[in-house]
This record gives sequence, structure tokens and C-alpha cells, in this order.
Amino acid sequence: MVRRRSQPWIYQWSRPIIGAIAILGFCLTTYLTLTRLLGGEVACGVDAAATGCGDVLSSPYATVFGLPLSLFGAIAYLAMAGFALVPLTINLETNKKLRNKLEEWTWLFLLMGATAMTIFSGYLMYILFAKIGGLCIYCITSATFSLSFLVLVLLGRLWDDIGEILLTGFVVAIITVVGTIGLYSNIEQNLQASIPVYNEAGIEIIPLAPAKSPQPPSGWDITTTSGPAEISLAEHLTEIGAIKYGAYWCPHCYEQKQLFGPEAFSKINYIECAEGGKDPQPDLCTAANLEGFPTWDINGERYSGTQSLQKLSEASDYQGSTDFKYALPR
Repeated sequence: MVRRRSQPWIYQWSRPIIGAIAILGFCLTTYLTLTRLLGGEVACGVDAAATGCGDVLSSPYATVFGLPLSLFGAIAYLAMAGFALVPLTINLETNKKLRNKLEEWTWLFLLMGATAMTIFSGYLMYILFAKIGGLCIYCITSATFSLSFLVLVLLGRLWDDIGEILLTGFVVAIITVVGTIGLYSNIEQNLQASIPVYNEAGIEIIPLAPAKSPQPPSGWDITTTSGPAEISLAEHLTEIGAIKYGAYWCPHCYEQKQLFGPEAFSKINYIECAEGGKDPQPDLCTAANLEGFPTWDINGERYSGTQSLQKLSEASDYQGSTDFKYALPR
């Protein structure tokens, strides 16, 4: 009697493991996407370091075609989960031919997806450390997931044709590298050119935080200018006792500064919450029990996140000019 040779455990569990990692990645990137689209702050903590995830995820590199990069990551993770798990739903005893066919095709798709995600994640790690100089646990986690996919795909089955792996990997790698460089070369050109962008109403959209990390004590330089309406609103907010809490390393706080311009923002009653910032008062921020930055306290009401100047005007019953120069990108 010939004893059937048992398969390595990795052959049996590679698909479930890939599927589980893909689902975790989908949840992670969906959270980042929804937080970004809704204008919230990711869970980096109120006392996050200057090189934390907030400034990285809000950098120009984190937006592609006007959408959060994490949205495309969520789609990729969902596809990987489907390729890994769908064949397992086919009954092997009653539909063996279909099951085997699906497994054969989806292994190829898994190889292509894992290769593309690993190369793209590698480029993002280069941007993270070489250009932004930040530390983003979400980004590193996603890159680790992508590399895990590639390892599991290569070791998770018996590949009959090594040439198929090499050829497929090479073609996908070339396409991914060329596409990635082309995609981010446009972003680099825009960052260098600083070309003004306008919304549908013809109002200039504020430039976002530069890719480089913010430096204490003031963070990124304010590149906009203050107009009469911005100065008038800032003076009004100070007169009624409005308070703005923020941190020098916070990208959304920088957006708020950009909306006002340097002259107007200097008139705001601003409390710096980060150690290392200019005249920090972290005790006041702790006592205020803030959920994130920036936070406005206007007439006893709290407003979290970057607020348009129109919103601040309404919240403070401002009656002056609203001919503001800048608008938010979303």
C-alpha cells in the first residue's frame, strides 16, 4: 500500500492566511480613507511626535488623483482577499474541476498583486524615510502586509513552472515601477512649481503641508498672505475670547494657518500644545480634554478639525467682510 505524501502545512494554510491579512489591511486602509474623507484625525494620539503619522498621511504624497492613497490600498486588499478566499468557497468534492481551475488562475493573480503591492510599498517606504523623514506606523504595517503576501504566495504552493513566476514577476515589476515613477513625478513637479490651484468658485486652494517634516518651534512656514477679511475675522475671534488649540507638527493646524495667512493668524488667541513648540502650554491642553488638533473653543462650543473661515464666521457671529482669499482642498 502506497502511503500518500502529506503536503506541507503552508500549502494548506497559505490562502486563509493571505485572506486574513488582506482583511486586516482592508480594515486599516478603510479606516484611514474614511477618516481622511470626513476630515478627521487618525488615531496618532494628541501628543504624537513631530514625525508621527498625521503629517505623513496628510502630505501631498498621500493623495492620488484627488483621492486618498489609502482608498486604492483598500481596493487592492479587497482584491487580494477575494483571490485568496473565493476558491475556498467551492466544494472540492462536488466541483473539483472548477475549484482547481479557480485556484490555478487566482494563484497567478495573487502573484501579480503581491508583486505590485510589494514594489509600490517599497517606493512608499523610500518616500517616507528619504523625502518626508517621518515615521508612520500605518504605512509600515501596510508595507509589511504586502511583503507577507509575496512570501506567502511564493511559498504557499508548489509552482510547477519557475519560469512563469520569474516572467510574471518581471513584467508586473516593470509596469509597477514605471507607473509609480510617472505618478509621483507629477507630484514632485507640482511641489517644486507651487502652481496655484482654484476651486469651482474661483477661490485659491491653500497649499498643503510640504513633504518634509515640520521643524520646531513653528512647524512649516506659512506661504499664504492675509487679506483684510482674514485680519478682521481674526481680530473678531480674539475679541470674543475664542481659543484655538493646536500643535506645530499638526498638518491640519497648518491648513488653518494657511487659511488665515501669517498676519491674521498672529492675532489669534492660540495655545500651543506640543512640547518643543513656541510657548507651549500642554497643561492647558490636557485640562481641556482635547480629542485632536486643531480644536476651536468659540462661545463655549468645541469645533474639531480644520474649519473653513466661513464656518468660523458663522460660529462666532462675525458680521464683517467674508471676501476670504483661500479655500480648503476638500
